[in-house]
Amino acid sequence: MSLKTDVLEAIAGKNRGLLVNDDDKIKILSVVEKLEDENPHPQPFKTPELLEGNWRLLYTTSKSILGLNNFPLLQLGSIYQYIRMESNKIYNIAEINGLPFLEGLVSVVASFSAISDHTIDVNFERSIIGLQRILNYISPVEFINQIESGKKFLPIDFNITNDNQQGWLKITYLDEDLRIGRGNQGNMFILAKEK
Repeated sequence: MSLKTDVLEAIAGKNRGLLVNDDDKIKILSVVEKLEDENPHPQPFKTPELLEGNWRLLYTTSKSILGLNNFPLLQLGSIYQYIRMESNKIYNIAEINGLPFLEGLVSVVASFSAISDHTIDVNFERSIIGLQRILNYISPVEFINQIESGKKFLPIDFNITNDNQQGWLKITYLDEDLRIGRGNQGNMFILAKEK
């Protein structure tokens, strides 16, 4: 069995990190560290075609992301991160499932710049929050196309100007369909590339 398979099996059924206990966290960290040691692309910015694209979150330790599941009658749905290398933009989209017609969406747009062969500075620029129906949300790709066209969304669409809304992300593993990163707040992110 491969290390990559070990990681995917360790996070299977953990609902992106919502269903982990302390033992699970230790096991996941252990197998992830082994896989990171075998990173086939330790300088990911030399292979931008691998970074570019649409990614779906499989697992995270980020309390701010997992905390989106704490609203009554709502559940955290799919979470996506779309990377656009040409424009140095990252689009984070979290779908929130709930009662019919009350499905929500939380999106954050950020710019990034490489500060090493494996680390980027991230500057959060814009946040969009609302009901999917009001935002006319069909799919992540369609939504990003609307953002890139300059469309403003109601009810909540605002620029993020606080200097504290910056961070960094180190890409610790990258291949054709899996990416692992670690953020400045100690969070881990495991994502699968969308086909």
